[in-house]
Amino acid sequence: MEVEGEARPFLLFSKPSTRRTEPQPAQPQPPKPDPTPAVQPDAASPGDSGFDSDADPAPSLVTEHGDSCSAAAAASFADLGLSDWLVDVCGSLGMRRPTAVQRRCIPRALAGENVLGIAETGSGKTAAFALPILHRLGEGPFGVAALALSPTRELAAQLAEQFRALGSPLGIRCLAAIGGFDPLGQAKGLARRPHVVVATPGRIATLIKNDPDLAKVFARTKFLVLDEADRVVDSNFEEDLKVIFDCLPKKRQTFLFSATMSENLRSLLELSGSKSYFYEAYEGFKTVEGLKQQYIHIPPDGKELHLVYLLSKMKEDNIRSAIVFVSTCRACQYLDFVLQELGRPAVSLHSHKAQSLRLSALHRFKSGQVPVLISTDVGSRGLDIPTVDLVINYDIPRFPRDYIHRVGRTARATRGGLSISFVTQRDICLLHEIEDDVGNRFDAYECDDKEVTKDITKVFKARRLANMRMVDEGHEDKVQDRRDQKKRDQARKRKHEE
Repeated sequence: MEVEGEARPFLLFSKPSTRRTEPQPAQPQPPKPDPTPAVQPDAASPGDSGFDSDADPAPSLVTEHGDSCSAAAAASFADLGLSDWLVDVCGSLGMRRPTAVQRRCIPRALAGENVLGIAETGSGKTAAFALPILHRLGEGPFGVAALALSPTRELAAQLAEQFRALGSPLGIRCLAAIGGFDPLGQAKGLARRPHVVVATPGRIATLIKNDPDLAKVFARTKFLVLDEADRVVDSNFEEDLKVIFDCLPKKRQTFLFSATMSENLRSLLELSGSKSYFYEAYEGFKTVEGLKQQYIHIPPDGKELHLVYLLSKMKEDNIRSAIVFVSTCRACQYLDFVLQELGRPAVSLHSHKAQSLRLSALHRFKSGQVPVLISTDVGSRGLDIPTVDLVINYDIPRFPRDYIHRVGRTARATRGGLSISFVTQRDICLLHEIEDDVGNRFDAYECDDKEVTKDITKVFKARRLANMRMVDEGHEDKVQDRRDQKKRDQARKRKHEE
């Protein structure tokens, strides 16, 4: 979605209220349901398009960078103004003290402001928007109070689990509406008005278009969340977002969170005529301090050998689990077959798989049943798996932003981690671009060439068998079908624009 000048395709932030809503006193326990919804700031009328420059006078956009002494004064979740029951839940889940993004953003959210938060991977951004929403729900559960949008199905499923865990004392009802599952069942679940709906933009838009009456479900929604917001506001989701935003009420708060800022996000923020709070832990791109970043310069036909070499050293290097990132679905499935032929336990995650198989693979990896996950970038966003000690960029990403999210699957919540990128001759410029953007020079990973090549016969045999399986099991046909479908979609889009 490109927003320039007067181009305002949909209402994202609502207008501010002339009255500031202060955080409510902490409650000793989850209160009984109250049919009266909590009062939220006044908003723009449904007829407004984009960010209304004629909004009522309001203080200018508040922007803060990093952490300061005033924010650090909030040493506990109770100091942030959250209800006692939420403080207890945080303690029971091992969340002892709020992180910087939580200290900054939670009080602002409780005060009724729109919030855009940019912070490192693993810094607790989910709790920064989930806790204020649950705090308001505790004052009086009603209908669909919050709609949270995520760019991937796996992240949406994880986000729904986190809402359920944090809101368990309330008996919160949370629906995950994602592709790959029965849309009729999801439509029925949506009609029952769960407290929180977590969805991918495509699926929720499809449900609304198939049954326009479902739009009424969001008539009293008070919170809109865009998790991994830089991806959600991408042009790929523009049409879906228009359908969704048309259903939302004029009075709501909007929360946008990500580890990386994008031009679309910055444009939306600058065009906002409302009182919005922008917290940016850092400018540009940044990886966490506990991450050790290295690379291996290899020939193009040596990737499989080096991958097997690194995976064979996991036990020796005390690495509990590893994620291997590739650029295509074909490469993902191919490597899965290669490791199967070599007898190495692994699972794969890519969009050519049925959703049930994707979630099953992710569950097996998370639970420690298998130590290796091979994934496309569908697994690079937001997934929180504490045991991941190693990230391997089998294919180096084309954009530094994608690199940040990939390596963010390790070294989370102050833990350490290691990332190793495979760099061929044609990837050197990409590596330098990533180094420039993150502000670090990566060290070369030292390999023992004899150890790398000792299983060359087995690996090359596994390569041949894997390629045969790709053909025999129809994966090559799936790849070609997807390519043809993309071409048809692009042609249809060009025709529509003309």
